[in-house]
Amino acid sequence: MEDKIKKDIAHLQMQLAGGDQAALKQLYDRFSERLLHFSFAIIHHREQAEEVVADVFIQVWQKRARIASLENFAGYLYTITKNISLNYLRKNGKEKYINIDTIYLPYFSIEPTAVDHLISTDLLRCINKAINDLPPRCRLIFKLVKEDGLQYREVAELLHLSLKTIENQMGIALKKVHATVNISLPVYSPPVNKP
Repeated sequence: MEDKIKKDIAHLQMQLAGGDQAALKQLYDRFSERLLHFSFAIIHHREQAEEVVADVFIQVWQKRARIASLENFAGYLYTITKNISLNYLRKNGKEKYINIDTIYLPYFSIEPTAVDHLISTDLLRCINKAINDLPPRCRLIFKLVKEDGLQYREVAELLHLSLKTIENQMGIALKKVHATVNISLPVYSPPVNKP
């Protein structure tokens, strides 16, 4: 499924490079909400975060000729969003860098899929609570990796952290979620061949 998503995005990039405004709209629809949350986490102001996202897609349109050659479009969008958000902070005399420990993220919620309907609502509520109880840095990293689909290396570059820090924070997040949920899955035993 992830390969299909990458192919869809690559196809939209090619269309965008050719000047297709519908492709820009589809990319906006796919990424705007995630980028809005990321910008809001940095600047703590919803209206300004909305302007940041609009500016991101204006830049994408202006640089559309180069977009087709990008291998990591999502990482590119997050980097632009971070830079524009930091520029906003600089212009307004606020922080000039991201303090991950003061980042505010909206309440995390796993969206149910067909498979999730098989899981009880209590379990989903428990998982969401465990994720939202994570420390800000850990939760941001978890969100960027699990919800937004960025690779550990991309998150490390985006947040100016070491790859080891990202790995450690993901390990902490997964352990806390597992400990809170306390799920024990049955062990698979292959059928025994009888003579």
